[in-house]
Amino acid sequence: MLLEALYHVPRDKWAYAYDPSTIHLRVRTKRNDVQYVTALTGDKYDWSGTFREIQLEKAAADSMFDYWEIAVKPKFKRVSYIFRITSDSENIYLADDGIHHAPPYPTGGYYEFSYIHEIDVFKVPEWAKEAVFYQIMTERFANGNPELNPEETQPWGGKPELDNYFGGDLQGVLDHLQDLTELGVNAIYFTPLFQANSYHKYDTIDYKKVDPHFGDNELLKQVAEACHRRGIRVMLDAVFNHCSEDFPPFQDVLKHGQASKYADWFHINEFPVQIKDGIPSYDTFGFYGNMPKFNTANPEVKAYLLDVAEYWIKEIKLDGWRLDVANEVDNHFWRDFRKVVKAANPDAYIVGEVWSDSLTWLMGDQFDSVMNYPFADKVLEFFCGSMDGYNFANEMGSLIMRYPQQTNEVIFNMLCSHDTPRLLSRSGQDKRRLKLAVVFLFTYIGTPCIFYGDEVGISGDSDPDCRKCMEWDSAKQDRELYDFYRLMIDLRKSNEALRKGRFRFLKADQHDPCIVYERMDERLHFTVWMNNTPESRTLSHPMETQDWKDALTEEEVVPTGGIMHIQLDPYGYRILYRLLDA
Repeated sequence: MLLEALYHVPRDKWAYAYDPSTIHLRVRTKRNDVQYVTALTGDKYDWSGTFREIQLEKAAADSMFDYWEIAVKPKFKRVSYIFRITSDSENIYLADDGIHHAPPYPTGGYYEFSYIHEIDVFKVPEWAKEAVFYQIMTERFANGNPELNPEETQPWGGKPELDNYFGGDLQGVLDHLQDLTELGVNAIYFTPLFQANSYHKYDTIDYKKVDPHFGDNELLKQVAEACHRRGIRVMLDAVFNHCSEDFPPFQDVLKHGQASKYADWFHINEFPVQIKDGIPSYDTFGFYGNMPKFNTANPEVKAYLLDVAEYWIKEIKLDGWRLDVANEVDNHFWRDFRKVVKAANPDAYIVGEVWSDSLTWLMGDQFDSVMNYPFADKVLEFFCGSMDGYNFANEMGSLIMRYPQQTNEVIFNMLCSHDTPRLLSRSGQDKRRLKLAVVFLFTYIGTPCIFYGDEVGISGDSDPDCRKCMEWDSAKQDRELYDFYRLMIDLRKSNEALRKGRFRFLKADQHDPCIVYERMDERLHFTVWMNNTPESRTLSHPMETQDWKDALTEEEVVPTGGIMHIQLDPYGYRILYRLLDA
């Protein structure tokens, strides 16, 4: 047994309260080095009366480690514990004070979860577990009121550039809400809507005013109300890292320099404020001089931005905020942001834009979720590249173990966005590969999101090509692909096991890109079979029970001799389910 690989700490993602009565414990061991991990648990004030041995389950693995997990429900909301780790005939005991070769006397040196304080339990919005999001870039979605068009507006469907306009607006969204209802989505993520000089609106001038090219505040309120009547949640994009150079306080700094009362609203490194040799004398988003960075530690800036966050929650009964460039804003600000937003709407869903490991922001005091770009990268590398099942399962296992379970249940999963190439383009225009990736998206843990137009076959490379106009001519839409998306959305929405059930790979082998995995709760057991190759394949896996059905056709599928054999077309898939005993 490799003792150096053993790891557990009694905090963050390794020991945390899942709900007011349940504690989750995780342990790491070397890959394929250990047969069993057992938690020896009890109350430190009554060890003999509360002692229990609970065997952990291997929940995930990566290329180097196995991860074991168990849910503990202590009688008195506290627990002391150690782990007995078994490899062949060897037992060692992992405790807070180190590794022992014989069980230490309880409870000195044991790990402790001192008490489940309900106020400390990381609660995520339950509705986010049920949500299927649809990302809309309003300027490119639909032109509902040509009178709002900028002077330079180009014909709908033209080639997107870094600075051109096509006239999309909020009336266009309102006109097409029935289309979204028919697709089946029940949540919208809008990219920024507030007044700005650009078509994308990530350079805000007025945080409390809808951009006139999109409509006005009253129209946004009408859109939100219409969405809510249809059971569609609304999440807006907040750009609190930076603003536009035309933001009035920054203009005051440009005019009055060091004497401006807003000089400390920004990170001014040198006066006069200027751009010299392409480098601004003030901090910005990237090196874009037209997007000066806020000093969010300044109390006036913080008060201003928190007021904006609260204003829209109350004004349109906003359901959530997506936070642009969230990792470049100080953590103190986000902690206060969460308090203000949750006070205004305890059910608000807070999603940060962070492209890497985000545990820092996901411990219950800042965000509920982040945009899961690592998920997108690994899924597309597998389904659109040359990764085998073994390495894909390792990558997914690593991602699952990054965060506590309640975060995994609402992690914001997407396969593309306004910042990446379109899914169809990433798939090499191969719809079969695209469909495999989408099936995985809708049968995996977390909250799925579709980028507008993916469902009708819009393609596009990196920005600005990915930001094409929505195609509303049904003759030019891929209706077969649209029906596929509807089918997958309905399957997920109709089955709680696909939204909240456990996830586990059943087959993921080296040198083989075919996989089988399961989602399961107390009522339903799903298995998903995927042939990620250009040849027909028959996949086999032990399945002793006989009551399997095809989730999409209701055809009965019976194992032979305890082994299920599923024949799949090139880049084909099959989803099976069975009812579990009550």
